[in-house]
Amino acid sequence: MKITVHAVGRMKTGPERELADRYFERFAKSGPAVGLEFAGIVEIPESRGQSADERRREEAQKLQAQLQAGSVLILLDERGKSLSSEDLATRVGQLRDGGRKALVVAIGGADGHHKFLREEADLVLSFGALTWPHQLVRVMLGEQLYRIATILAGHPYHRS
Repeated sequence: MKITVHAVGRMKTGPERELADRYFERFAKSGPAVGLEFAGIVEIPESRGQSADERRREEAQKLQAQLQAGSVLILLDERGKSLSSEDLATRVGQLRDGGRKALVVAIGGADGHHKFLREEADLVLSFGALTWPHQLVRVMLGEQLYRIATILAGHPYHRS
């Protein structure tokens, strides 16, 4: 299953980018052994719409335009479900084993995801009720993707 990260906004050079890149590289190397292929990060610029709703709508439309038919969509949103790493790994493994070919994990812009996109998503996932800077969300997502691959492989990286 190909996994793509869709992100509103650009990641600037710096320590956060280096750390995010390190985890995405680890995932890219470890994922194929468990049937997960890292397809990369698609960055889109933040909308310049006048209102927050307009910005959310424009950003959601850009994401929808890039989704392939049959793709699983996971949105990162503070209003989403909070899952353990094991539960998330199990869900991803079930999607893979069920024959799903593509998974997109989307990081929204400063205004978050539009309501219609949250309603259409296969899973709205939270990294907690706190608000996180975009750069740290990328780091945490990269680490969790790597952790998913190690959990599915039975590797001792994750300790229960």
